[in-house]
Amino acid sequence: MLTWNEKQPKLAEKLGLQNLYFKREDLHPYGSHKGRSIPKMIDNYESRGYRHFAISSSGNAAIAAALYIGERNTLGEKKIFLDVLIGNKVNKIKKRNLQELSDEYIRVEQTMRPLQKLFEYLKIPSVKSLRQSTDDTALRGYYELARELCEIPDLNSVFIPTSSGTTAEALGEQFAKLGKNIEIHAIQTTACHPISGDFDKNGSVNSPSIADAIVDKIVHRKEKVLEIIRKSGGRGWTANDNEIRSAQKVVKECSGLDISANSALSVAGLIKAKKSGKNWTGSVLCLITGK
Repeated sequence: MLTWNEKQPKLAEKLGLQNLYFKREDLHPYGSHKGRSIPKMIDNYESRGYRHFAISSSGNAAIAAALYIGERNTLGEKKIFLDVLIGNKVNKIKKRNLQELSDEYIRVEQTMRPLQKLFEYLKIPSVKSLRQSTDDTALRGYYELARELCEIPDLNSVFIPTSSGTTAEALGEQFAKLGKNIEIHAIQTTACHPISGDFDKNGSVNSPSIADAIVDKIVHRKEKVLEIIRKSGGRGWTANDNEIRSAQKVVKECSGLDISANSALSVAGLIKAKKSGKNWTGSVLCLITGK
């Protein structure tokens, strides 16, 4: 197991829950839950002959790709190339981390329109995209995560910070295959809420957010994710900055952890769910997605 299912008894008591767990994907060797999927995508397409990849990413997916490819390049004779395209509003810490990972094989380019730039790269037949939002290969890496979550006794519900919906879709599919009835809750921000806005009408105002990894406003997976959420008995939640900061604060007080704003979305969504009257007799899990 790469990361841990951590029980949070103090936070559970504070929130009035029977059992609460964190899935600590921030401890993943590749920096976040994206490390589940991106390496499998690279391996899959490398086996088909691709050795040049490109990715448009707000941070975590690109970092996972750069770490994995850097690791592979130190071990193999045939080098793999990666072009990372980041926007002008990218998180400064993640930008610095990416620049530190760059070398002659891993190139980082900042541009006003990273997705449009990605499409230009893809006109070259030898270049393969690592865009998870439109590639079902990306789902496979999260199946292992689903199996690990099912090890939690009497798991009732999972709260997931959500951008493209890839993780939510993969977990929902795998839970169903494993015969598990587990609620899927997708949490988004006031800056980007195409999924949560279908549920959380009052919370879906348009304003900037400190959770800067939630950026997919088109959401090609939307209808599938909405179907999975509704069938599971879950829903979507939109968290504002005050709710995100409050979640960070209560986690620090009860667990001693400094979690990122993006990870805190899961806790913020859980708190909103509790305030709305939701309750569970079994275990609830918050996905701590990354740093």
